[in-house]
Amino acid sequence: MSVNRINRINEEVKKEVSAIIRELKDPRISEMTSVVAVDVTKDMRWCKVFISVLGDKNQQEDTIKGLKSAAGFVRREIGSRLALRYTPELVFTLDHSIEHGAHINRILQDIQDISEE
Repeated sequence: MSVNRINRINEEVKKEVSAIIRELKDPRISEMTSVVAVDVTKDMRWCKVFISVLGDKNQQEDTIKGLKSAAGFVRREIGSRLALRYTPELVFTLDHSIEHGAHINRILQDIQDISEE
């Protein structure tokens, strides 16, 4: 399977998962949840969804638990919205890249504030 096709499928799945997560009514899922990346395997059987949650550790853990319990529903919705031969099994993992970027940005801002004084 070509790399371009996998990349297009990754983007479509990312867009749809993001939309479906916004529609979920589970109180465990934080409002500040975003889909950072999606990685579908070449055989289209598995899909790793990287989730970023702004908040404390409890909110992050609760959001992942809520998403794992809703994985079947999300998979069914993806199957109905996208025309794929196989609907991949979803695995939600927590991604800290946005938090890390915000932390680096704060450090750089502090350095800039110190140098201006």
